[in-house]
Amino acid sequence: MQDDIWPEVDVVIATHDRPVMVREAIAAVLEQEYPGRIRVIVVFDRSEPDPLLVRTTVERQVDVVRNTRSPGLAGARNTGILAGRGDLVAFCDDDDLWLPDKLRRQVRALAGSTAPTSVTGIEVTYDGTTTRRVPAPAELELRHLVRHRTMAAHPSSVVVRRHDLVHRIGLVDEEIPGSYGEDFDWMIRAAQHGGFALVEAPLVRVRWGGSQFSQQWATIAAAIDYGLAKHPVFFDDRRALARETGRKAFALAALGRRDALPWAARTAWSSPLEPRAYLAAAVALHLVSAERLLHLAHRRGHGI
Repeated sequence: MQDDIWPEVDVVIATHDRPVMVREAIAAVLEQEYPGRIRVIVVFDRSEPDPLLVRTTVERQVDVVRNTRSPGLAGARNTGILAGRGDLVAFCDDDDLWLPDKLRRQVRALAGSTAPTSVTGIEVTYDGTTTRRVPAPAELELRHLVRHRTMAAHPSSVVVRRHDLVHRIGLVDEEIPGSYGEDFDWMIRAAQHGGFALVEAPLVRVRWGGSQFSQQWATIAAAIDYGLAKHPVFFDDRRALARETGRKAFALAALGRRDALPWAARTAWSSPLEPRAYLAAAVALHLVSAERLLHLAHRRGHGI
């Protein structure tokens, strides 16, 4: 890449009632060590846009818009994507922070690759702990992605070529219940349409603890069912399938549902080494609370 030719990047930040965090996320984007133009599109979902965030300078622009599509994260992200014009599109959650050289390094990686999408590693902060998670290239291959979910390839690290996003990979799926797991769904499709240019460094600070989904168990269970029906690739790998059924079993156990134990048993039958089967059973038998296990997982930079 010639140093005087840097593509314009649209950065979509969907937000809902987190005024302090979204300002911090915007500031981290504006402070990028990137020679090209950056346009931040802040999409307010089910909340009033804040006109004080608008910035009109040419090289670092901030626009605020209202979510005009389905309520929730998926519709908000799509509103931002379609409001943009840059050659590249990036995502940042409103509670995450980009490190200063993230965008420059990713655009260089894309320029040297045929892949339409780039991701980086992350550092997860939760309850006073910090855990660095950087994927290896093999972890971004489709089979590994569906088996392990590869959370290190976080949506806040995504930079994608606009044409590929709109015409090949597709927009964010707005039919997913509660928009839960929309990032995983999108990553599966990105892996199926050209894969990823990886920057093997933790360039996004992901701040856990305020997720709207962390304990919305009914929504999580419904979204898992939706994903299994949509993606046949899960049924090509017993361990990948067990991971998803184990997550559903855990959600059902957290809800106190009687069918949690049968789902845990189904998971163990598919893959006896899948730990979620036994975690779900422990919750269903009231040996430990779902909240306690979720807290312990988050302290290690993991989810359930």
